[in-house]
Amino acid sequence: MLAVTVRFTIKPGHEKDFLDRVMVQARDSLNREPDCTQFDVCRHPADPRAVFLYEIYRDAAAFAAHLQMPHFVAFDTDTRPWIEDKIVERWERV
Repeated sequence: MLAVTVRFTIKPGHEKDFLDRVMVQARDSLNREPDCTQFDVCRHPADPRAVFLYEIYRDAAAFAAHLQMPHFVAFDTDTRPWIEDKIVERWERV
């Protein structure tokens, strides 16, 4: 299993837009990708600009496929102007 974490810093004034859109992305990933088994969206309690994703995929190929899915491409395009910083990390789930 592959765990993917993503840490976002959202530009001021776009926190709600981003959070609404990332919730749609989480739902779409879980509903449309059988190899995506978990997609958690977390927000820092003291900093609404800080958003953390925790995603689980069957393997690296499933994550590579995720990055090509139309719903991901649309999410990436829609949210890019709202993102100040983005850090993606891949982990092996044990």
